[in-house]
Amino acid sequence: MTNEETDKELYNQYLKGNKEAFEKLVIKHKNNIIYFISRYTKNTQIAEDISQDVFVYLLVNKNQYDFQYSFKTYLYMIAKCRAINYLKREKRIININDYENMYIEDNNLEEEIFKEEDSQNVRKVIKQLKPDYQAVIYLTSFEGLKYKEVAKIMNKNINQIKVLVNRAKKKMKILLEEEGFSYENR
Repeated sequence: MTNEETDKELYNQYLKGNKEAFEKLVIKHKNNIIYFISRYTKNTQIAEDISQDVFVYLLVNKNQYDFQYSFKTYLYMIAKCRAINYLKREKRIININDYENMYIEDNNLEEEIFKEEDSQNVRKVIKQLKPDYQAVIYLTSFEGLKYKEVAKIMNKNINQIKVLVNRAKKKMKILLEEEGFSYENR
């Protein structure tokens, strides 16, 4: 049984009246949702509040989940929408729609930058990235979501996600090299 089958099964049990199944889903995903939302809000306490709103939305709108999609994708879509709504209310949103068709050819970059010894420096660099870059790096590298799922969460097409991932990696490489990390020696 895969994780996704487990999530769908738990949600289905919840729909049938099993409140403990919903609690298991909250416990399983809460911390990752808070981290994801904090990439937008830059504030953990606000992210915690918004994550509660995400799970309340699931409670109130329990029959809106379409089982053809991954539960995780659905959850992150709700989280992103809630975070953006918060930012709009606070007038802090940054519109990033100017993408260039610029790709990086370094396939090993992801493996290199996420090594355990560099994790603190990588986190520091990720915080310096634009919100969309932070989101695609988190969703693809930390959550292991496919580009199709990330595209749905971020309300973009797959080509835009590919551009974002490549530009984010390129920017991360530049920032890490500025911090004194060189990829030629690895």
